[in-house]
Formats: sequence, C-alpha cells, structure tokens
Amino acid sequence: MSNDHGEVELQQLRYVVEVAETASFTRAAERCFVTQSALSHQIAALEREIGQRLFARTSRRVRLTEAGEAFLTHARVAVRAAELAKEEAAATVGEVTGTLRLGVIPTVTAVAVPALLQSFRRAHPSTRVELRGGNSDELMAALRGDELDVALLGLRDGVEPGGVSSRVLLHQRLVAVLPRDHELAGRRRLRLRDLADRTFADFPAGTSGRAQSDAAFAAAGVDRDVAFEADSAALLLELVAAGLAVTLLAPGVVRGWRGDGLVTIAVADGPARTEYVAWDPVAPRSVARAFLAVLDAGSRADDEAGPEETSGPARR
Repeated sequence: MSNDHGEVELQQLRYVVEVAETASFTRAAERCFVTQSALSHQIAALEREIGQRLFARTSRRVRLTEAGEAFLTHARVAVRAAELAKEEAAATVGEVTGTLRLGVIPTVTAVAVPALLQSFRRAHPSTRVELRGGNSDELMAALRGDELDVALLGLRDGVEPGGVSSRVLLHQRLVAVLPRDHELAGRRRLRLRDLADRTFADFPAGTSGRAQSDAAFAAAGVDRDVAFEADSAALLLELVAAGLAVTLLAPGVVRGWRGDGLVTIAVADGPARTEYVAWDPVAPRSVARAFLAVLDAGSRADDEAGPEETSGPARR
C-alpha cells in the first residue's frame, strides 16, 4: 500500500487505532498481519501528510501526543463506519460478517455460553467473537458506550437494564451455599434470619452481584458480616468449601462448579435475580441481530422441551 498522492487511507487509520490500543508498534503489526516496518512506514507517511506527530516513541513505550489523541477520536469513527458499511452491505445478500463484541457476567446460567456460540458460528461461519467479562453495571456502560454489541446480565429484583434494549432470560431465587459439615446443612429450607451472625463471602460491595443480597438482608432487617469479598463465583465457592464462610448464589452457578463439599439450601425470603440479554436500542449491528436470532431460536427450543425438573435441595 502506498500513499504517494497525499491521501489519508483507511488502512492508515486502522494502524493508528491498533497502535493506540496496544501501545506497541510490534503488537499492532501482529494484529494487522503486516510487518512492523510496513506499519511504521505508513504511520510516518500519515504524520507527514497531516504535519503532526501522532505518537511519541521511546525505547520503552509508545504514547499518543496531544495531536494523536485528537486524531484518534476521528480515526476510530472512520474505521468503525467502514466496518459497519461492509457488514451491512454483506447483510443485504444474507451474509453475516464482522466481530460480535459479547459481554458476559461470570455467573450467567440462563444459557450455556459455549454451546450458544457454537450454534452462532455454525450459522454464521464468517463471524468472529470477542468476549468480555465483567459485572452487569460495567457491561451496561460498555453497551451504552458502543464498546459491546450484546451483553448477558444479571440484576436484582426491581432493577432493569437502563439505556439499552433487553429481554428476560431467567428469573430465579438465590440459594444458600454452606460447607457440607455446617450445622445448618441438614435443613431443607432457611430464612435470612437463620444466617444472621454467620460469616459471609460475597461479591465486592457496590457491584450488581452484591446488591441483590445486600438489599434482601436490609429488607429483612438482618445484619450480616461479609468478611470475604471476591469478584469470582468460583473463588466464593472455594471459600465456602474450605469452611471459611457461607454465601448466596444462583443455583446454576453452584451446579456448574467442579468442586465438592458443598450443600445448597433454599432460602424462603432470600434474594432473587433476573438474567437479561441486552443490546443497542437504536441501531444494532447485523452481527448482533444474527446473534439474538440464534439465542431466540435456542430459547424456543428449550421452551418446547419443557422445564427442567428438580428434586429439592442439591447436594454436592
């Protein structure tokens, strides 16, 4: 590629975006499948064309200059617009292309994410998927900021996704998770007051995962001691299995754990949560619309198969 006619080319804009995101000419070249020398040459040509240095380079790091920061904002818009134009043109003849940016909470249980993505890729083999984990608040903000196309969320009762389109995937009440040798392990049902004075492990304060339990205990007028905080459900379960704490989690999260030594018990007045799928409310990309169609088809198949039967509290 050359730029002998004094034009700013789309590929040069892509290079600028990649260098800015990776803070490295080497990693940017790898992501663009070109040599570092070719990428560096094109960015240098672009800098000569606009008469400004976009990056300050040292032996240890690469950073944007003030002019580079301003240029990057518009470069991202141009690259994004070009990608969308290509995707929408392909969609007119029934081909879905592009990269789906999917946000997933770590405790999603309404869908089996690997199986869902397998179905999506089987239906649309020209697509790619970029997965991003986080709590529901972070993922909703990313959706509103056009950093994600679709997100799988979990929110407490009375709270719905804001500023995005969404639909309910699953509503369920959390269960108490106790060590198998806990004195309450033989109970078939508990109330929140039964868990007063117990040491808890939970998600970090202020997160949507924590809010559901905090709200339920506050409504019941029951104090609790959250001595352990972690942003991983698997780590919370490990703390419980080690006898350090008890916790409240969605039943499907516990069923998916590969460890042992746990008991789950229903909590009559315990917190409930709803899982949602959410997406851009104004102009979802064709790749997002295709993913939602695959998700809907899977949901209809599950409905026709009927509800899963359970036989009381699970023991692990």
